[in-house]
Amino acid sequence: MTATSRRALILVLLAALMATTRVHHFAAVPDASWAVFFLGGFYLRDWTRWAFPALMALAVLVDALVITAQGLSFWQHYCISPAYWALVPAHLALWGGGWWLRNHHRGIGPRSLGLGAASLLVSVALCHLVAQGSFYWLSASVPAPDLAGWWKNYSDWLPAYLGVAALYAGLAAAAHATVARLQAGQPALDAPRR
Repeated sequence: MTATSRRALILVLLAALMATTRVHHFAAVPDASWAVFFLGGFYLRDWTRWAFPALMALAVLVDALVITAQGLSFWQHYCISPAYWALVPAHLALWGGGWWLRNHHRGIGPRSLGLGAASLLVSVALCHLVAQGSFYWLSASVPAPDLAGWWKNYSDWLPAYLGVAALYAGLAAAAHATVARLQAGQPALDAPRR
């Protein structure tokens, strides 16, 4: 498989994952969007110029379809405000975290795992700061915003968003390690010891 076809496959898989999980942010299968942008930065950094905008357009399209399917106007939905457009830099923070990790990735091992966890933590915290902060301060949904209310909201929601992103990124890391071992001619899992 060529590098181009591998990237194309990854892009299709990431787009499908986001499209199928973004339909409802609080469904039984949680929204993978944040992990998708992080993983996109890692796997698709050479295609950033068009892959990032394509995934952003897909995210907006899914939101619009879900909102209008509920019989609501996209522009008058609770989640859509001037702050909605802050999702571009918020998701770009996730993409940047994946990009940074790719630049420092030196193979599979404890070092890469630590760097992956650190870059995911920082990029999710920054994404949440931009996304949640812009919604808190710019939307009409918060009647009397103040610093204490903003901090409570930020700190209450951060663990959930981080947990979901870590779940999907962890599954992707496991798949990455398995594929790397298979390509190296090693068994995907160590044989049990007798």
